[in-house]
Amino acid sequence: MTSKVILISPATSQSLRLARFDDGGSLDEAGTARARAAAGSLPQAGRVVLSLGSVRCRETAVALRLRGEEEPGLTPLNVGRWRGLALDEVAAAEPEAMARWLTDPTWAQHRGESVENMCARVGHWLRAVQGSEERTLAVVEPEVVRAAVVCALGLPTTAFWRLDVPPLSATELSGRSGRWNLRLGRRLDASGATDAP
Repeated sequence: MTSKVILISPATSQSLRLARFDDGGSLDEAGTARARAAAGSLPQAGRVVLSLGSVRCRETAVALRLRGEEEPGLTPLNVGRWRGLALDEVAAAEPEAMARWLTDPTWAQHRGESVENMCARVGHWLRAVQGSEERTLAVVEPEVVRAAVVCALGLPTTAFWRLDVPPLSATELSGRSGRWNLRLGRRLDASGATDAP
């Protein structure tokens, strides 16, 4: 039996446009409009889950006309004291800490979660859904998509920050017998076709 998981990243928000750590803000107008236009472009899923605690994911799901339950294993990366700050602000105030965070997946001195712990948490969820007969569709933050790809392909956690996840894109995993295959992310649009690069 082949398990299928489709990971949808949320549409754009003001925080995302400003390169700011998520502050719990809503989608912006353009993101909401784009998600509404893409509603109906996704394949049917037996189970829909949402990233627990993410306003953007919840609003993206609503715009895509998806109903689902929040999944604690798919919570966004906890960035601790950096929540709501711009990347440039943190890099200017704490250059060594930012450099360490981006290169050492075990580092969590920002009073948040390490990348390694997040990958382990998402990997546990991924193993739990493998073997399911239902297609699972999950609306999750980009870092959750990165963690899932790292775990599915057996990549080192140092590869986490090397993976780009565009807003409102679908990344598909299909797996059986403990092995996953990856269909790289496609942007969602009204027709369900891949956007031109």
